[in-house]
Amino acid sequence: MTESPPRRSLPQTDRTLHRRLREQGSLDRAVLDAILAAGFVCHLGVTVEGEVMVVPTVYGAGGDTLYLHGSVASRSLVSSPGSSICVTVTHVDGLVLSRSVFEHGVNYRSAMIYGVPRVVTDPEEKLAGLRLLTEHAAPGQWEYARRPSRKELAATTLLALSLEEASVKVRTGPPDDGDGPDAALGIWAGVLPLRAVWGDAEPDPLLPEGLTPPPHIADRAHRRLG
Repeated sequence: MTESPPRRSLPQTDRTLHRRLREQGSLDRAVLDAILAAGFVCHLGVTVEGEVMVVPTVYGAGGDTLYLHGSVASRSLVSSPGSSICVTVTHVDGLVLSRSVFEHGVNYRSAMIYGVPRVVTDPEEKLAGLRLLTEHAAPGQWEYARRPSRKELAATTLLALSLEEASVKVRTGPPDDGDGPDAALGIWAGVLPLRAVWGDAEPDPLLPEGLTPPPHIADRAHRRLG
């Protein structure tokens, strides 16, 4: 019988140390990979000219690298070279409704990734990174749609960020006050789940008549995201 490869652990740094709600923290690299695989939008936190900016953008994860997309003109992506950034990915899975407002919470999966990004300049890596980013959001679309032209590639900034330093937290399950004094109040408590589902593809009004969505798009309808 073939042995499974050993599970990888995330190194703990001062920035990724779980100081609060440690029981929700995880050092399992597989948990980080699953959180990244479940989404395609992240929030990029940077400091630009002394001001903090948090910018939503799309990403693609492959191996030990996270690729982030943006325009060459984006101030967030051309900030001071060598500056550290923080990228966050969060999935909300439900509201945790307790017997007291103080105990209310959220079931979630989140990752915060720290590091100094590098601007991808190698043409082959840039194209591969953009393909990874496209396929991460819409599998099959890279082969279906027109590829970027040289002019479009020149107008695009692609950042590469190592996944080496990351803080991961996950909260699941019911409220925590079921065995406390508030249990006697006779108040309903539980979880209100939140699930994102893809809808039916909506055609561009300018499409020629008779063009239908390709299977890799149409087949995602009514499937759960994440």
